[in-house]
Amino acid sequence: MWTDPQWLAEAHAWIREQLEALEVRPIGAIEQPHVRPWSTVMRVSTSGGDLWFKANIPALAYEAGVVGVLARTRPDLVPELAAVDLERGWMLMGDGGERLRELVERERDLGRWLDVLPHYGELQLSTAANADELVALGAPDRRLTVLEGQYEQLIEDLEDLSAGERDRLRASREEVAEMCRRLSTVAIPETVQHDDLHDGQVFVRDGRYLFFDWGDSCVSHPFFSMSVTLEGGLAWGLDDIEGSVDITPFRDAYLRPFASFAEREELEAAHTTALRLGWVCRALNVSHWAVALGPPHRQEWTDRVRLRLQMFLGSTDAHAGEGEGG
Repeated sequence: MWTDPQWLAEAHAWIREQLEALEVRPIGAIEQPHVRPWSTVMRVSTSGGDLWFKANIPALAYEAGVVGVLARTRPDLVPELAAVDLERGWMLMGDGGERLRELVERERDLGRWLDVLPHYGELQLSTAANADELVALGAPDRRLTVLEGQYEQLIEDLEDLSAGERDRLRASREEVAEMCRRLSTVAIPETVQHDDLHDGQVFVRDGRYLFFDWGDSCVSHPFFSMSVTLEGGLAWGLDDIEGSVDITPFRDAYLRPFASFAEREELEAAHTTALRLGWVCRALNVSHWAVALGPPHRQEWTDRVRLRLQMFLGSTDAHAGEGEGG
């Protein structure tokens, strides 16, 4: 799809229209450095600096609306949104600068995350009042009141589960319900949740951290983000060794903006619950768009849904395959 000449002609025409409206001129040809089954990204060099075009499959087209809300509520923490087409899910964004991944590799230090995570928590809290708007724009609703039912439906619909896995997941329904109830007793607002927050999604520009790639985002308990970020990422450290890093300081940094919502002990308990339940949310979000892919990608990502559920059950590691989704 993304390399189809007709589609490219339409996308290039739209980009040129936006450049004209922005009163900048293109420099050189439009490049297409990223082509994935679920999205594509193009680089547009202009007289005003580089811009980036992104398009998603229909199942992820809501990202444009989500970024629009975030750009309105916290423009200091997301890429500049130069133009957007909500119907087609197209965006033209400002350049983000350097990825956190390259900075961490060069500095051989994870310390920047201690600054990144409080900013991310602030962004979530700033957007809590827009939860209903985000759902209306198409962001999946994974709030605690509906998560249990979505979990039950997923384990019945998901193919390729062994009989033993399906029985274990069915047996966990009451536990999922109890975890949702437990989280709901702590007065933390449900809000936007990135769901794939790792060092390839954070950029540094002019001293500011910018959060990119909201294609996996949903509206849910904010702490669910930390399943991928902490268990699936930071716990593995610089050398990709399971359990090589104590995630407690990073957890504490993330929880700092939420201090006014509950006592410290309550926040830590809620975080512990959410860290595990977040893998259910992750499985649901990957399943949402994986079913829209053609072969062989659909099977690959459906298998990853199964892995996320295994992570919830505690039967496999939390590192496999994160950081490659929408």
